[in-house]
Amino acid sequence: MRRTTLLALLSILLLPAGTAAAAPTPTPSPAVRDFGNGPERNEEASLVEESAAALKAQAAAPYYHDKTRGYPRKTQLPLPPENPADASIKLGLIPHHAIAAKLNALQALGDRVSAEVLGRSAGGRDLYLVTVTAPESAAEVREQERLRQQIESGRKIPKIAKNRYKTPIFVNGNIHGNEWEGTDASLRVIEELATSPQAATLLKRTRLYFNITANPDGRVLGQRPNSNGFDLNRDMITASQPEARAMRQVMIDTQPVAMLDLHGYVNGTLIEPTTPPHGANYEYDLFITNTYANGLGMETAVNGLGYTPDKDGVFPVQIPFRDSEEGWDDWPPIFTPQYAPFHGAVAAHTIEIPLRVNGSDYTNLPVEELRRRSRINTDVAAAAVRATYGHVLANRDKLVDDQTEVFRRGAAGEPARTVPLGIVPGFGPEDVYTTTYPGGYVIPAGTPAAARLVDHLLANDVRVERAILPFRAGGRFYPPGTYVVDMRQPKRGLANVMLEPGADISPRVDAMYDISGWSHALLWGAEVTSVRDLRVFAEPVRSAAPTGHVPHGDGALALKVADGRDAQALNALLSRGVEVTWSGDTATLPRSARAAAREVAERYGVRFSRAGTAGGAKLAPVRIAAAASADELFTLREMGFSVTPVSTALANAGFDWNQADVLFVSSGLSYAALNPAAKAALDAFLAKGGVVTRGGTGATFNTAAGLLTVTPVAGRGDANGVVRMTSGEHGFVYSPRWFTGLGPEVRAEQSYDAFVSGHWRPNQDGSGGQDAAKGQAAVVSGQDERGARVVMFGTEPMFRNHPKGLFAQVARALYSTSR
Repeated sequence: MRRTTLLALLSILLLPAGTAAAAPTPTPSPAVRDFGNGPERNEEASLVEESAAALKAQAAAPYYHDKTRGYPRKTQLPLPPENPADASIKLGLIPHHAIAAKLNALQALGDRVSAEVLGRSAGGRDLYLVTVTAPESAAEVREQERLRQQIESGRKIPKIAKNRYKTPIFVNGNIHGNEWEGTDASLRVIEELATSPQAATLLKRTRLYFNITANPDGRVLGQRPNSNGFDLNRDMITASQPEARAMRQVMIDTQPVAMLDLHGYVNGTLIEPTTPPHGANYEYDLFITNTYANGLGMETAVNGLGYTPDKDGVFPVQIPFRDSEEGWDDWPPIFTPQYAPFHGAVAAHTIEIPLRVNGSDYTNLPVEELRRRSRINTDVAAAAVRATYGHVLANRDKLVDDQTEVFRRGAAGEPARTVPLGIVPGFGPEDVYTTTYPGGYVIPAGTPAAARLVDHLLANDVRVERAILPFRAGGRFYPPGTYVVDMRQPKRGLANVMLEPGADISPRVDAMYDISGWSHALLWGAEVTSVRDLRVFAEPVRSAAPTGHVPHGDGALALKVADGRDAQALNALLSRGVEVTWSGDTATLPRSARAAAREVAERYGVRFSRAGTAGGAKLAPVRIAAAASADELFTLREMGFSVTPVSTALANAGFDWNQADVLFVSSGLSYAALNPAAKAALDAFLAKGGVVTRGGTGATFNTAAGLLTVTPVAGRGDANGVVRMTSGEHGFVYSPRWFTGLGPEVRAEQSYDAFVSGHWRPNQDGSGGQDAAKGQAAVVSGQDERGARVVMFGTEPMFRNHPKGLFAQVARALYSTSR
């Protein structure tokens, strides 16, 4: 029986350890995820400005792992300018600007260390990948790649070849910028391996890959997210950020059998495997046996350092799978260690080192105490890395065989296996989660959404094919050019976790750490159909076919805004001064704009049609004042809108409302907290501008400002997932809202029908659940007595830049409310 109670799991993370001389009584931290040590999503407006560095990083060429050059590679890394404000310095840790010089010096120590620039962060800082291994000729590198590909195909490699295969290990450091010490531990271990004679055998049989700091922006700035405001450990299956795309490519290219993600801070040190629910698309029998075994080895190594609660404020290791009931799960593949198994990692772990040095501790504790804690944290993280490479060396044949078996089951199209109870001590019925794989998925071609989804699948190393001949599947006829995802492929788990609808796991657990539903098939705008049997003559796809289209002729053109890319194209046209009218959900362009239309059709893949009778209001470029979260700012800018952040503080300081046509409110703007001058200025804007709101902060603003006549109702605060609307469309909710008591000026644009996948329980008093939301208005629109046009979202159409098929809802709201 796992011991931690649900009450403990839901308590706030108490991360202790005072000074060595006068420490308060240490308290162990429960195994509950850290939501970021900051305000709740709807309480603080992001003031992230759009920067040239961020735009350059977004457009940067993807990381390329050279599979032909030998090792060592002796790359001389460029040195960034010194930054004395780097937050790492206070802790006695290495600042980002010193990492390149350190890596250059480590490469010079011998022939074991190779460093390269992996990519650039959102803020334009270099990401560094270090490979530590015994020297290899170019021919030996090519052989390693051939063996890796054979393993990925699911074919066992002969014993003699297996002895030559270098088992890959991937260590990811500092993905949360203010959880610093994984970087320093990695550098310590690299230096040990570079110089130790005892490491020779290890390095002949393994390759160790270190992403030195996955989040250099956060490291420098002392913040959890990157400079775009994104938590990178929530971005793996969305890959909106360049850092996440770099990590993804490393895992695809290196195919590690074991993966560590070094975090902080939980006391005692938390080492996965996790509590239930467990991801249903893993080969969990293979995963849990290896991950638990390595977890136990790391526990022994960390506890063996000799740190104690009384002397150091450090408690013994906790393993959530063994020691907790729920609340630290591996259900969603948004986290790096939960994404890695789809690329073959049969042992993958989050490691939470023990002593907090961020948040209020960073600000308030003496420097000497902070540095004491960081030294201990570095020791703990380094011990976990050493234990892992020792485990891999001792168990390499089993790990390689189990990785091969993961891929073999997928390639063979075998049914998902139910994990036997007791496969490891404590594995019970509460741990059993499984899925049913279809024969394949069919994605009709020809739309920007379909092309985006196909390219995303390919970027994740999912195999996609294109039908050469017409075929029938699931009782439906499909033409040539249709995309198909045959589930008989090595990475079928990743294909399925993206394309299946998901499951409503509300009945099985009370508390989840983060999102529980994410279906790309339902949220990314493409039509996706699962079929039991897939028989089609098809060819492999390297990239989606172009979808842009402008009809022949010389008449006016229409563009229906049904996707975020349609909004991108329309905003590009508006920025060029093209005359546009807007009606309903469609923009109309004059015949003189055909050349510009062809250009944006090619660039964004959008499809124009012949316009009917001209009508609608003239549409100008829409300028947005946004009191919004960072992911929403990013998404609005990605769609090409001009966005200026605003907040209560900025409004009270004299915000210039003349620079805005529409106000977007979801975070950090309180009408009630405005001073008289700010309130008067905003009221003047509301008499001529539009308003779009989202969530609880938006609903409160609507009421306080006297806009639409609605009564907002809050669902359970941690509810999240995919919902179906009464229209048949799908949406996404996170702390959902709905609206009752609609006034005569208010129209329900969308209403909840059913919950599809995720986690949504009612509150203890029975309110706020799925049943209460059914049939209620989720999105409303109207016009107040001043003439302000308003749209209110109770859903989350831009959440973490993920539900891409919903972005157009926001774009249409912005166009329709602007005047």
